[in-house]
Amino acid sequence: MPESTAARRPAWVARLLTRDAALIAVLVLVLVLASAALPRFASPVTVGYLLLNAVPVLLLALPMTLIIITGEIDLSVASTVGITTATIGSLNLAGWEFLPAVLVALLVGVIAGAVNGALIAFVGLPSLAVTIGTLALYRGLTLVLIGDNSVSSSQYPEGFTSLINAKVGATGIPIVMGFVILAAAVFIIVLHATPFGRGLYALGFSKEAATFVGVHVPWAKFWLFTASGLVAAFVGVFWSTYYSARSDSANGLELTVIAAVLLGGVSIFGGRGTVIGALTGVLIISNINYALRLQRVPDVVLIIITGSLLIVSVVGPSVVDAARRRIQRARRHRTRPLAEARGIDGA
Repeated sequence: MPESTAARRPAWVARLLTRDAALIAVLVLVLVLASAALPRFASPVTVGYLLLNAVPVLLLALPMTLIIITGEIDLSVASTVGITTATIGSLNLAGWEFLPAVLVALLVGVIAGAVNGALIAFVGLPSLAVTIGTLALYRGLTLVLIGDNSVSSSQYPEGFTSLINAKVGATGIPIVMGFVILAAAVFIIVLHATPFGRGLYALGFSKEAATFVGVHVPWAKFWLFTASGLVAAFVGVFWSTYYSARSDSANGLELTVIAAVLLGGVSIFGGRGTVIGALTGVLIISNINYALRLQRVPDVVLIIITGSLLIVSVVGPSVVDAARRRIQRARRHRTRPLAEARGIDGA
């Protein structure tokens, strides 16, 4: 490719052609191995169940990607999902119609995200501390709202639950994936094709860099966490109508989301990552977990695998970067004597 063409290529496109391409290759490898080991893995029925089970993590990974790129983290997303499912379930038990209950649940999700955002952006508290606190707070409120009750998806309007489970022809692909693709497109455009998105990358390096490129740092953080709450609320609606509304809904899901995002190449230190990479990481973990479930592997093993992938996702890039720096230093040391020798010969 001519140098002029390469020079004009945006940096995010270059990343897509390198790291994200490698992740997609890993995903393809996982699919091939799973299909070879489990003949039913590639069936439309399995594809449908796999994608439906991946929907919550795919959606939650979108705002989580942007938040981690800025150097922050949101550990309360699963509890926000839980409190929105509990809101819908408790209002259903109180005799509310489904759509008004959904609107209230969406408002609850936005408020939950805004509380996180306000404490982090305007009070200046660390996101880790804030979201650990709200993780416990929102989960406790979930238990208060719904108690020991369980509201199954069959208690909601049949038309809505049928839409959630509907497939595209004989492919097994759920229609709800269209909503996921639309949401992903919005986040891709915001992060990779707007000045605001470029400012988020700068914020991952320093507040001063973000301010220099025109980002109002407190409001940027506030809206990111509010968006995370809104997306978690939509996931709560999906969870209620596909699974059920219970006090332990989505419990522990935040670890899977974070592990998938980091596996997808988003740096835990901020300033690096892509939406496509994060979504690919989600699909890799989802396919591995579902293949193991088909083999009747115990859930505790799946938790161990998720934790291991989380550690590898954090440690791996640091090891690679350190190795790259050592190689670069070694090259400089090798070329320096040669350059000095040439200078002597020229003299």
